[in-house]
Amino acid sequence: MFIKEIENKILSNDSLSKTIDLLRKSDKKVVFTNGCFDLLHPGHLKLLKKAKSFADVLIVGINSDSSVRVLKGEGRPVVNQEDRLVILACLKIVDFVIIFEEETPLNLIKCISPTVLVKGGDYKLSEIVGGEHVIKNGGKVKIVKLKEGYSTSKFLKKIK
Repeated sequence: MFIKEIENKILSNDSLSKTIDLLRKSDKKVVFTNGCFDLLHPGHLKLLKKAKSFADVLIVGINSDSSVRVLKGEGRPVVNQEDRLVILACLKIVDFVIIFEEETPLNLIKCISPTVLVKGGDYKLSEIVGGEHVIKNGGKVKIVKLKEGYSTSKFLKKIK
């Protein structure tokens, strides 16, 4: 039961379109956010909780291991993509999770066309990948204030 519930929350590229169609047919508002989510911490949880408050269904895109390495450097991610998927899928506030291989989630955002796109407060609107697409299609972009003192990169520096 536990495993099946988690499996149902993990989307593949093949199941994404079908899931999005079903959500649209049932008039569900979809919020999307993305990130590496390498070492899950309270800052991530704050972002996810706030994102969920903006719509009915929260879809989280996570960077693949190879795209995390491009963004964060060698030695990252600390937690592999399959484990990050399972961890996020275990969270009650997360409805679906999906991995994206590209450096940015633009193709994923175009496929989902969320009602709301959410990013952390370290971004400006002009820097948010997919923001223009979401706004052009009648959606909103929300920037959530970061929880001060929480950063995976800072945690890893502290550990070293």
